[in-house]
Amino acid sequence: MNRKQFLSVAAVATLAGTTMNLKALNQLLGDLGATDPLPALFVGHGSPMNAIEENAFTREMKAVAAKLPKPKAILMISAHWETRGTKLTAQALPPTIHDFGGFPQALFDVQYPAPGSDWLVQEATAAVTKTRVQPDASWGLDHGCWSVTRNFYPEADVPIVQMSIDYTQPPQYHYALAQELAQLRHKGVLIMGSGNMVHNLGMVAWNRLDQAYAYDWAQEINDTFKQNILSGNHQALIDYTKLGKSAMLAIPTPEHYLPLLYVLGTQSKADELAFFNDVPVGGSLSMTSVVIG
Repeated sequence: MNRKQFLSVAAVATLAGTTMNLKALNQLLGDLGATDPLPALFVGHGSPMNAIEENAFTREMKAVAAKLPKPKAILMISAHWETRGTKLTAQALPPTIHDFGGFPQALFDVQYPAPGSDWLVQEATAAVTKTRVQPDASWGLDHGCWSVTRNFYPEADVPIVQMSIDYTQPPQYHYALAQELAQLRHKGVLIMGSGNMVHNLGMVAWNRLDQAYAYDWAQEINDTFKQNILSGNHQALIDYTKLGKSAMLAIPTPEHYLPLLYVLGTQSKADELAFFNDVPVGGSLSMTSVVIG
């Protein structure tokens, strides 16, 4: 709603007197803050080393970031925060979590001091009706978050709230939750999912990590995922267990895949769609990433 529209509606409200109740007025004021929708992104995060390395993946992330309007805040759904129930980080300054092992000290030294956002916690909580969203002060920004956002916003100057993945719920739950969160895109919020469409660490060809290499089944299912994304066949992606053996190999556990559904659930019919970092890694991983909007 622009200023002219607001003044026009406000004039009607004045003439109507008490017929406009407080709830309607609050809705009116909320609409005044609406913006053109920000994009939503699913980012294949891959190795935590992408937080500190300069490589083809990080250069592509930075190129995508340069084209985005700067958001008021980020709502991040990372593969690395699974909980019973749906939770939101609720600290003024969420800690940087180094939830990995076996990497160089330089990676453990990284701090990403992006502030939290009480405003976004309130907006996200109000948007969701299908479940009770709980503020949480026990987590922070894990590497699924900061290994990505450090490339998009290196100054850590955009507030971030992470939303957890309820591991007790099926894919349809996560997609439906995302549909409710879609309204945040109109309020200056960049919704980001961080995971990998194809993520089977148990089958990685460690001797081929420096190559764009995929097993036949990994390439097959990655292509199937992309075809369904392009055609808007979200139900097939929700029901990924019906896509055959290659899907089961690609998604032995769902946490790296579900952030994709949180992004697809925010898509509208007007949204454009593009892929980036569409590259396989180590045979059984895919860095394929999606921009919606």
